[in-house]
Amino acid sequence: MTEVEVLGQTHGFGRELRRRRLGAQLSLEQLGQRVHYSKSQLSKVERGIKRPTPELARLCDTHLKADGALAGLVPVHSPPPPPTGPDHDDEVWLMHLGKDGSSTFHTMTRRGVITAGATSVLAMRTGEGLTHPSPEEAAETIVEASRLLFDQFRRLGQASGPASVLPALIAQTHSLEQLAVHAGPRTRRTLLLIASRYAEYAGWMAQECGADATALWWTDRAVQFADAADDRDLATYAHVRHSLISLYRGDIPQATQLAELALHSNAPSRVRGLAAQHLAQSTAVAGDYDTCMRSLDQARELLAQDVADPARPVLGTSHIPDVVSMFTGWCLYDLGRPGQAATLLDRETERLPEHAFRTRGRYNVRRALAHAAAGDVDHACAIAAEAVSSIRLTRSATVAADLRRLSHTLGRHRNRASVRSLAPDLADAIACTSPS
Repeated sequence: MTEVEVLGQTHGFGRELRRRRLGAQLSLEQLGQRVHYSKSQLSKVERGIKRPTPELARLCDTHLKADGALAGLVPVHSPPPPPTGPDHDDEVWLMHLGKDGSSTFHTMTRRGVITAGATSVLAMRTGEGLTHPSPEEAAETIVEASRLLFDQFRRLGQASGPASVLPALIAQTHSLEQLAVHAGPRTRRTLLLIASRYAEYAGWMAQECGADATALWWTDRAVQFADAADDRDLATYAHVRHSLISLYRGDIPQATQLAELALHSNAPSRVRGLAAQHLAQSTAVAGDYDTCMRSLDQARELLAQDVADPARPVLGTSHIPDVVSMFTGWCLYDLGRPGQAATLLDRETERLPEHAFRTRGRYNVRRALAHAAAGDVDHACAIAAEAVSSIRLTRSATVAADLRRLSHTLGRHRNRASVRSLAPDLADAIACTSPS
């Protein structure tokens, strides 16, 4: 968007906000008290001096009963799509581990590896020179151990930075793929199914590192493993994952389209229920209250029909007791109803397991945002202060956007002692979660 277009949008929103405020017979001070913005801040927005945020637009939309008209004047702009990686055919996985514990993952073509002279890597990829155990001789042990190990990786992913979990996930996925190559048909299928879940979780951890393109690559890899095992459902779930990545990147139309595609598929009820949740999130950001609530009702109905298969790792989050209620709280925040959101998020966050540091950190930040937007600034700072330790521990890039929003919201109250006290820790948390 050009500077001229931005200026035109800012003035257009300001004129419409003023028209609707006067129509509701509210002064700037009265509206400011309801949305927890100062009179001077709202005055600058109305005069086109200050650009409105989507959060302010949704709050004003709610309190002026504009039915999405104000929120629609401040759309969330889509960034360019992430770059695509190399084709999956004829590729090699390269992982570098630094002495400081850092790691990087890359894909290369075989030609590229040969050019670089890394023939030993090719040997590892093709299995040359390796002595493979016979999976048929200990099929049950391999499958059971891999399944149990996966649960431990997910638990570890809740208590440590994603960069520390990702290398082990990559190595385990590669091992499962190699074991499947040399296994009999039945064992091969089971190993590939487990490998698909490892690859899908690797995608989650890549996204938590802030590497969207890598996250998409691993999700596509998971689909390949699942297809080879005659499991077509993961391909539909990939649309749900892509939808979430698009939502975090601000591409609301694509997020909505992908969620709807998965929702209206023939996938199992859990996959379609997760799709309905993400559709609710996308429509909430777009300011569509009715569609959002319908999607949440649909999500609850579909997820209630799900029958867990103990032989397969669960898709999606496994640490939230009532995931639909938690999503409802966050949707209410996006719909400009922070007070209702705070009440629901308080209740659901209290139910999270103590060991789920990553999940607790994420939703405590969202609780803090809701309370801050509802005007309970001191309580918001207390919640955020509690969340900082978990955030530093797990270093989730996907929580960085919420931290920046919280910083912006609290910045309107920078003279409050609680805000000044929190500011250094909040800035440090933002720095440690932002992708380098």
